[in-house]
Amino acid sequence: MESTGKAIDRRSKDRFEIQRELRYKVTGDGVQPVAGKGNTVNLCSAGVAFTTEHQMQVGAFVELSISWPALLDDNCPMRLITFGRIIRRQGQTSVCSIDKYEFRTAPRTFQVVAGGRSDAMLQRWAAGMRKDMLKEAVARA
Repeated sequence: MESTGKAIDRRSKDRFEIQRELRYKVTGDGVQPVAGKGNTVNLCSAGVAFTTEHQMQVGAFVELSISWPALLDDNCPMRLITFGRIIRRQGQTSVCSIDKYEFRTAPRTFQVVAGGRSDAMLQRWAAGMRKDMLKEAVARA
């Protein structure tokens, strides 16, 4: 067998090199909740690789709000909202799964939100994931 010098990519999904602005929120057991900005590196139907302002902890729950390149009705900006877990990280680049996603309309201009951002959706989703993981662990025992 001849070695080509390239790593073998065993991923089952095609990745798309799309660089878009994003905002993230992270929470998890033993993880200090953080929020920040970054950019996508690539994405597929199963996950997103992205750059961050903070070091991510593997296993943490993350919500990404990604600016979407297409407009709704050629007029309204969109955002892709994903919920997942940090799978791996290398330096300031992290990779997360996409366990849940939805598209939302986005404001036409940047709006400053008074006070802190609410992490209620991320917290509810993470609590549901923890509950499901606990049920699976009990079922296996």
